[in-house]
Amino acid sequence: MADLPQPLLSEAEVARRVRSLAAEIAPRVDDETVAVCLLTGGLWFAADLTRALHGLGLSLLFDALWLESYGDARATAGSVRVRAGLQRSVAGRRALLLDEVIDSGLSLAAARGLLVEAGATEVLSAVFARKPWAEARPIEPDFVAWEAPPRFLVGYGMDDAGRLRGLPGVSALDEGAG
Repeated sequence: MADLPQPLLSEAEVARRVRSLAAEIAPRVDDETVAVCLLTGGLWFAADLTRALHGLGLSLLFDALWLESYGDARATAGSVRVRAGLQRSVAGRRALLLDEVIDSGLSLAAARGLLVEAGATEVLSAVFARKPWAEARPIEPDFVAWEAPPRFLVGYGMDDAGRLRGLPGVSALDEGAG
């Protein structure tokens, strides 16, 4: 039956990958680093990652950017719109940009540009999933928890027109071999 989620990563595997990524990121950040979550999808990953970093003795500052490039479509519109900007100053600080997935890289690149423009001294980026992309992206993340297959993913912040974001693991909604 089409559009039934096909599990790819369990909740336990997601948690393991986030903890491992936190250990990789920890030496590069400090308590003055501003973790910047890309809304809406990055919320799950940002919450888990900042808690994992806290478990390693780090208490990052937190903010969010709300960007839109997909809307309810399954493909990017090719442009990024800022729906809500930063609430906390990043001027003179390192920023750690957090998102659940990178496809084309347009949102991550736009967010990085906004953080540089706002005066961040360094912008690092971390994503939970990196999907294969045929063309060169305008940005590649500094940290990646999972190299995802070329499938339509849902769960752990990834959605289908706003649905299925809350699945605790990652699933696919297509018929690919993943």
